[in-house]
Amino acid sequence: MSITVEALPAMSAVGELLELNAGLVGPSTGYMVGARGDWPRLVAAAESCSLDVVELSALSAEELPGLLRFLAEAELGGVPFGHVSVHGPSKGWDGTPAALAAALRAVPAFVEGIVLHPETLGDVGVFGALGARLRLENMDVRKDDARTAAELARFFEALPEARFCFDVAHAQLNDPSLALAHELLDAFGDRLAEVHVSSIEADGDHVPLRAADAEAFLPVLERCAGVPWVLEAPAA
Repeated sequence: MSITVEALPAMSAVGELLELNAGLVGPSTGYMVGARGDWPRLVAAAESCSLDVVELSALSAEELPGLLRFLAEAELGGVPFGHVSVHGPSKGWDGTPAALAAALRAVPAFVEGIVLHPETLGDVGVFGALGARLRLENMDVRKDDARTAAELARFFEALPEARFCFDVAHAQLNDPSLALAHELLDAFGDRLAEVHVSSIEADGDHVPLRAADAEAFLPVLERCAGVPWVLEAPAA
């Protein structure tokens, strides 16, 4: 069974926003739930959306071993994307933080970044072994940490080489005025390595980018051009 990946939305506001970063926009496989764990199929679906950027998402720990095997095999023949990142587990890991850090160190060098949720790390220091490939993401209202610049600062102090993965929808859910979004970029813009783009529901579910949100995000995301943007929901 194939996955249909629709074209990017034709709404003018959405198109204007994404055009800001033309050539550096692509999908996360995290929203392709029908093929979860089938990495060749997920990559084929991602290819049909964009060859510029992909984030291979193993949000559940049970997905990680298969992803690591797929990446080890892909290293031999390469992958067709201009920019590749991995989203590591945010749930289900029953080993130690050191064991997770060691597993992620095995991610091949062609993967530019490894996104993790800071509040799940536990022993933060062991993740320093990931160096500048580590990308720490700002969290939404469902979490009790890593939401604000002050909360994230503690993690970056412990992991000075880590980069920033900015989720604009998470920032919006915490602060609909988007003042928080600008505060995060003021604090960590020099670390910015990846941006997550979508609309979001009150319960934290990422949904296709709405025109109204694209208009609201425009002043924020103008500051984020030049690094990969990852779409965290399918096109509408």
